[in-house]
Amino acid sequence: MAEEKNETTPGGRSKEDIALDMMKFIAQTTNYGKGGATTGFSKQVSKTAEEHADALIELYGKCRKALA
Repeated sequence: MAEEKNETTPGGRSKEDIALDMMKFIAQTTNYGKGGATTGFSKQVSKTAEEHADALIELYGKCRKALA
């Protein structure tokens, strides 16, 4: 397994740590990956735990890419 270079920012935090914080913030403020809230008489479809985890992993990857 190849070692990844753990780059740090001028503040001393790694880009992975910053990406994780970004992911947490986005997920908490937008309910990312939990399925949308519905109104009225429509049936709400909730995601399984596995689908939710996959969505969060995808979001983390997007956050890392944004910091690259």
